[in-house]
Amino acid sequence: MKTTKHIAALLAALVLALSLTACGQTAAKDDPMNPAIPVADGAEIGEGSKTFTTGVADQDGKAVTFTVHTDEETVGDALLKLHVVAGEASSYGLYVKTVNGITADYDKDQTYWSFYIDGEYAQTGVDMTAVNDGSTYKLAIETMAQ
Repeated sequence: MKTTKHIAALLAALVLALSLTACGQTAAKDDPMNPAIPVADGAEIGEGSKTFTTGVADQDGKAVTFTVHTDEETVGDALLKLHVVAGEASSYGLYVKTVNGITADYDKDQTYWSFYIDGEYAQTGVDMTAVNDGSTYKLAIETMAQ
């Protein structure tokens, strides 16, 4: 009888641990402000009738480029939905803090994510930029000049 109680307690603990693990994974996957696994260089992600190329460059010059397929209206919505970017809503729109698992911390070292459209510094944020089929968008960490 004592062994049965130990086995039952062990099984209950195992079920609880697995449930908590599954809940944690679901929450991260469903939260568009929480990026999941970084996208690999050359990957194709998403589904949809519009296609664009995304480049990501970190502080050390390491860069990845991947293709996004989407039906979203803006670049920001597409990248949020696919968990490529994360940030905070602000009065100016989405303040991108993390891209492809890499976080820029302006308060710490004056770095930020810059946004380029077809090689030109963007005049709009990712969440205000309409998806243009075939365009190339780039997010790169830059440092504010002092």
